[in-house]
Amino acid sequence: MTESAQVVSPLSEELAAETQRKPAGKIQSMIRLSSLDAFRGLVMTLMLGEEMHLPEVARAFPHSLVWGVIAFNTQHVEWQGCSLHDLIQPAFSFLAGASLPFSIASRQSKGQTFWPMLNHAIRRALLLIFLGIFLRSLHSTLTYFTFEDTLTQIGLGYVFLFLLGFTRVRTQVVTLVTILICFWAAFALYPAPGPQFDYARVGVPADWHHLYTGFLSHWNKNSNLSWAFDVWFLNLFPREHPFVFNEGGWSTLSFIPTLGTMIMGLLTGEWLKGEKSTEQKLRGLVVAGAGLVLLGLIFQWAGVCPIVKRVWTSSYTLYSGGLVVLILAGFYALIEWKGWRRWAFPLLVIGMNSIAIYVMSWTMPTFVSGALDRHLGWILLAISGPTFQPAVHGFAMIAVFWLILFWMYRRKIFLRI
Repeated sequence: MTESAQVVSPLSEELAAETQRKPAGKIQSMIRLSSLDAFRGLVMTLMLGEEMHLPEVARAFPHSLVWGVIAFNTQHVEWQGCSLHDLIQPAFSFLAGASLPFSIASRQSKGQTFWPMLNHAIRRALLLIFLGIFLRSLHSTLTYFTFEDTLTQIGLGYVFLFLLGFTRVRTQVVTLVTILICFWAAFALYPAPGPQFDYARVGVPADWHHLYTGFLSHWNKNSNLSWAFDVWFLNLFPREHPFVFNEGGWSTLSFIPTLGTMIMGLLTGEWLKGEKSTEQKLRGLVVAGAGLVLLGLIFQWAGVCPIVKRVWTSSYTLYSGGLVVLILAGFYALIEWKGWRRWAFPLLVIGMNSIAIYVMSWTMPTFVSGALDRHLGWILLAISGPTFQPAVHGFAMIAVFWLILFWMYRRKIFLRI
C-alpha cells in the first residue's frame, strides 16, 4: 500500500522498466504474489458475508447439521474457541505482515532509502488508526475513541513491524516469542476476579457458562488485565458516557498479540520471497501451520492459556495464526504451485482493493440495501422466499460491491494507504 489515501496504478513506469531487466520469477517475488491477493480477497468476502445473515437463516433449520456448521462459522464464538468468522481479523493482520517484505523490496527497487520508507510507515500507521476510529464513529454524536478495530489494531503495531522487516529472521522469531510470553505473563500476574466480583456490573451474567475457575479465571470476560487497562485508558478521551466495559469483551491491548500475528505474516512473507523451490515453500507452510495449531491447542488443553479471540490470548495467536498459514498454503498450492489462476480472479478483484472494500463495507451498506429493496426487492423475494430472503439480499449486496471493485480494477484504480 502506497502513499496516503490516493489512487495509483499498481505498476509505475520505473517499476515497469525494472521488469525488463529482471527474470519473471524475480519480478514476481519483488512485487507481490497472486496467492496473497486471492487470500486477502477471501478474507474480505468473508467479512462482507455478514450481510447475508446466515446465522439468522440457520435458525429456520434447528435440526440441520449443515446449517449448524454454517451458523457456527459465520459469527464470532461467545468466548473460547475459534470459528471461520473469527479468522477474518487475524488473517487480515497476518497479510499486512506477509505483504511487507514484498513492499520493501518494491520500494528499494525504485531507489527509496530507509528513512523515507520509515516516514511512510509512520504516516500509514497514523492513517490506519485515524480511519479505524473514523469508521467506528459514523453513528456516534462524538468521536468514538475505540482501538479494537482491525485497522486501528494494525496501525498501533505497524511501525514496529516495519522496523522488524529490516532485521534478521532470528530477531523476528525472538520478538514474537517474547510478545507471546510477556502478554501471557501479564494476564497471569494480574489479580484474578474473586468470588465477590460483580460480573453483572460489567455486562456478564454471573452464571455465564463461559466463565473460568481456577488459574484460567485470569482470562474471564471484562474482569481481566485488558478490561482494567481500557477502564483507565478509554476514559482519558471525551466520551458520551464513561467507559465501564465493552459488551463483546474486545480490548485495546489486543494490538500487542496482533503484532505477533503480523510478525508471523512477516516471517511467512520472507519465506515466500526466498530462493527455495515452490514445493519447499509449500511444505514449509504446511509444517509451520500445523505446528502452530498444535501448540495453541496444547497450551489450552494443558490449562495454561485458553484460546480466546476477544482478548487475543497468546494461545489464540498461535492457533489462529496456524490456521491462517494452512489456508494460505492451500491458495499457494493452487495458484503458485499448480498454476491454476483463473478461478481466483473474482477474489483478486477484491483482494487488490482491500482498503476500498473495507471502507465501503462501513459506509455503503445502508445505501446499497435500500436501493436493492426499492428496485429489486420483489424480485429477490420471489427468488428466495421469506426464509432465504436475508441470504439472497445479502448476496446481491456483495455482487454490487464486487461490480464496483471490478470497475475500479479494469481502470487500474487501487485505493492505497
